[in-house]
Amino acid sequence: MKKLLAFIFLISSLAQAQHTVNGTMTNALETDWVILYKIEGARQQFVQNSTIKKDTIVIDGNKQAIGTFQFQLPETSRAGFYRITYRTTNPSFVDFIYNKEDVSFTFHPDYPEQSVTFSKSNENIIYKNYLTEISKAQQKLDSLQITAIKKPSLDLKTDYKTAFNNVNTIQKTYLKNTNGMYVQPFIKATLRANPSEIKTTAKDYMSNMTTTFFDNMNFKDKTLINSSFLVDRITDYVFYINYSENKEAQQKLYKESIKTVLSKIENPPFKKDIIEFLVAQFENTRNLDLIDFLFENYYEKLPEGLQNKEYLKEKKALFATEIGRTAPDFSWKENGINLKLSTLNDAEKYVLVFWSTDCSHCLKEIPLLHKFMQDKTDVKVVAFSLERNDFGWKNMKATLPTWHHVLGLNKWENKIARTYNIMSTPTYFILDKDKKIIAKPEELKDVTQFFAKK
Repeated sequence: MKKLLAFIFLISSLAQAQHTVNGTMTNALETDWVILYKIEGARQQFVQNSTIKKDTIVIDGNKQAIGTFQFQLPETSRAGFYRITYRTTNPSFVDFIYNKEDVSFTFHPDYPEQSVTFSKSNENIIYKNYLTEISKAQQKLDSLQITAIKKPSLDLKTDYKTAFNNVNTIQKTYLKNTNGMYVQPFIKATLRANPSEIKTTAKDYMSNMTTTFFDNMNFKDKTLINSSFLVDRITDYVFYINYSENKEAQQKLYKESIKTVLSKIENPPFKKDIIEFLVAQFENTRNLDLIDFLFENYYEKLPEGLQNKEYLKEKKALFATEIGRTAPDFSWKENGINLKLSTLNDAEKYVLVFWSTDCSHCLKEIPLLHKFMQDKTDVKVVAFSLERNDFGWKNMKATLPTWHHVLGLNKWENKIARTYNIMSTPTYFILDKDKKIIAKPEELKDVTQFFAKK
């Protein structure tokens, strides 16, 4: 009997030790699952996944499809920011705080951030209410500021002061009510450093915003570091606050904003994550100048043991053959003479084409390229053939006079082919006389169109 009671007590204790996360989508999705992550700065750590249960409810006489899901978090789960993601293409997400309490929320999957409503969890309910109130008050303050800039003849100082005091009153109230709660550092960090007096020019207004943007954010606070908060604010600062329509000016603004951000981060692992995060953002737009800037000035200056050498090597290789880069060098022997791509000086432009005699498409396209290039006296072709042996190549190159011919053995495993990230043949690169990559045509028609424009 004692063993039975002990077993019942153990089961009861385990049940009480778990916390539940319940989510309801107010519109059924095409996907059947959600994934739960814990956010650690710029990274997401997988926790578990769950299926979505589909159902239909009637609201005001209309049927509406909904989806529900649930996660069970053990007592050992760490407090912090968590994220549920859904959809296989263009994933969407909802972030929430977990701090040893049950969490329940409802949201529309097409606009989760705007629609999410918490019905259980004091931390999330208070934070959501705070964001709603402070956002409304801040918008009032901003609208007065913008009106003052557009219509300087209006005297809005008193109205601005009233709105300014309202923002600060809301802030003080929530800071007092969240004393000792997990959410308080986020409330502290959210308040904008608004000027106490209205600004009369757009330049002064933007200057104040950029110079005070991080004033209330403690980059040493581990609660903030282990959330999406700082990453989101860094994203706003680098990509939206510091903006110019002029391309050269924008590059300078990017560099200055990055300097500002990274100067505030003392935690080396967090700094590493932010650098990698920014590299990924600039990778999307192929902004090689900024990627080089981040690697040379920051990533490679991290403590040696913290740098991911494999990551660095992989990224540098990935961008080695982007437009704007100098083509990676290689050498070959031609008619008994040693040649190098970098020292060729017999043309104003070069077409570097990776091809193979094993490629039926190449056997059709390469002769067409040769015919097209015959009257292009200022353009030279460097034909790099990926082969398993030289038999077919020797016969084929004899039909393509005036070209530079390079034999690349080991086919796809050829070192130069791997350097150029060659995944298929033919693959084209157009180089200027200094061997800088100026175009990457996908097909022969793109090559012909490039030179037709010249």
